[in-house]
Amino acid sequence: MVSLMRALVSIVAGVLVLVALATWGGALHPAGDSLAVARLPLVALAGLAVVWTGWPRWLRWGLAGAVLVVLGQAVVMKLAAPSPGGFAVYQKNLLYRNAQIPELAADMLAQAPDVITLQELTSRNGDILDRLASVYPHRATCPFYSWSRNAVLSRHPVLPGGTLCLPGQGVAGLHLDTPQGPVWVLSVHLRWPWPHPQASQAEALEEVLAGLEGPVVLSGDFNMMPWGHSVRRLTRAAGVRRAGPLQPTYWLAPHGWPAGQALPIPLPLDQVWAPGGGQVETRPLWGSDHAGVLARVHLDAD
Repeated sequence: MVSLMRALVSIVAGVLVLVALATWGGALHPAGDSLAVARLPLVALAGLAVVWTGWPRWLRWGLAGAVLVVLGQAVVMKLAAPSPGGFAVYQKNLLYRNAQIPELAADMLAQAPDVITLQELTSRNGDILDRLASVYPHRATCPFYSWSRNAVLSRHPVLPGGTLCLPGQGVAGLHLDTPQGPVWVLSVHLRWPWPHPQASQAEALEEVLAGLEGPVVLSGDFNMMPWGHSVRRLTRAAGVRRAGPLQPTYWLAPHGWPAGQALPIPLPLDQVWAPGGGQVETRPLWGSDHAGVLARVHLDAD
């Protein structure tokens, strides 16, 4: 019986180790990014299982040490407080049926960012553009799904030819003339990961980002953790760092979960990336299923 239990523990541990390693496999197959959403719990479970196996001590404790390194990096991402920059971005997935647009618009005006990036802009919540127009007269909107648009709103003027729209690709952008110099600001909305086409979308956007000149700010709902391959390929192409600390902005709930009672599975899907990183704070939901993100970022990489 003891031998059988040890064999079962070893099988379970081996499977968990392989699945945990697969969360780094997004470059090989987009399913790796789907698993990357659950990387931290998978790594923790694998580490616990390995300790109870009869594997050689060097292997058990070596793997346990690797688990501690991965979990420690996540703790650092959560606790680190980078210095704030001088360029402010308010990021918000509006939710297509948002009924608290007046409150949300008031919060945006009170925070007074340089730019606002929006996703899920629809006919039902589109009056937010009118509420913000006097302060943010410069804008770009671009269709994503048949029912929604991405948008960038700015208090700074747009440079000639400085509007970017890729219909159906989840990006709208403005090339802005700011007191700190020219900068591209892009509102990004990635699709859900595999089996949805997030990987192919990210591949197409990577080519666009690589062709932009000058500093870029990526802000949006990435529908992926910051360590996912889809996100990393975009941020490498743009030459940007994430504004921190890591903050949850969306709480995953299963189908049929009671309205207003979010299952506590926090996901940091809404992110802001800039050449020099920066500091973020979350803003209230204001009628959406995503918290807002207010980021104060550095437009230079030094």
